[in-house]
Amino acid sequence: MTDSQERIVKEQGLEARFAAIVEPAIEQIGYRLVRVKISGLNGMTVQIMAERPDGTMAIEDCEAVSKAISPILDVEDPTDKPYHLEVSSPGIDRPLVRRSDFEVWAGFVMKLDTNRIVHDRKRFRGRVVAVGADSITLERDQPAYGEATSVEIPLDAVGEARLVLTDDLIQASLKADKAARKARGAAPLEGEDDDETAADETPDVATKH
Repeated sequence: MTDSQERIVKEQGLEARFAAIVEPAIEQIGYRLVRVKISGLNGMTVQIMAERPDGTMAIEDCEAVSKAISPILDVEDPTDKPYHLEVSSPGIDRPLVRRSDFEVWAGFVMKLDTNRIVHDRKRFRGRVVAVGADSITLERDQPAYGEATSVEIPLDAVGEARLVLTDDLIQASLKADKAARKARGAAPLEGEDDDETAADETPDVATKH
């Protein structure tokens, strides 16, 4: 059985090297790693996506994670190339990397790529309708002619999964964020009681290396 809090979508190569270094430090200060992604932006940018266990991540949380991992990366020096470090929140159209992520966001539209052929394809789009010990059941919203509308996908076959930004998702994310911050006694955000609130775009905290 897959641990619901264990990451099932993991990095490869240099990204995995960064993840191995920063994940213990992130967990030690009460956060959890979502993803490490390296891009060619600004020469080379290493994005560390993290969150609180309740799924929230404010600008001050990004700063806390950045302060915790920067000295460790300076010592471990995972690459001989200069890079730009960014710490960010998962965002509303977040990646799903744990079994618990699929449980929390079941019913919302997502795109999913598998790391091997499953039901004659590797790309799926739909809503999770069930989460088992080692698999998820996806109800596809755009099945091709003759294809089953519901498919079971093993969790170890998930290569990448991400929520699709919809009005329903935005509203649900805002409510979940508000409830999580209220539960831990955090102050409400400015304009939080308004019916219409912009999607959360937590700024990145960047450190030059």
